[in-house]
Amino acid sequence: MRLEYTFQIDDVPVPRFSVEAVEGIGKLFTLATLVINVLAIKSRVEIVFHGLNAEDPTRKIDAFREILASSDAGAEVRFHAGHGGKVHGSSSYFQWLSLERGEPSGS
Repeated sequence: MRLEYTFQIDDVPVPRFSVEAVEGIGKLFTLATLVINVLAIKSRVEIVFHGLNAEDPTRKIDAFREILASSDAGAEVRFHAGHGGKVHGSSSYFQWLSLERGEPSGS
């Protein structure tokens, strides 16, 4: 299924994104740069990571955090785990992650 839509980022109080565990590492780099850019104008972003086994979301979150931390801007981001679990009646697991813009550290 393909879903296309348009909206302005200014119209969304908290931008939210989704990433599948089957997505390659390239998607995590793209997501990390997108999140850094969005956090330049928004104070918070939420992401749901999902996959077909219980370890998928955690592995993707660990890789995402490592990529994000490699940027000067990403080093200031604070992470808060949200709800996670298994979707009843399916083999899908998920984990929400909230990211907040931190205060820049002094030089």
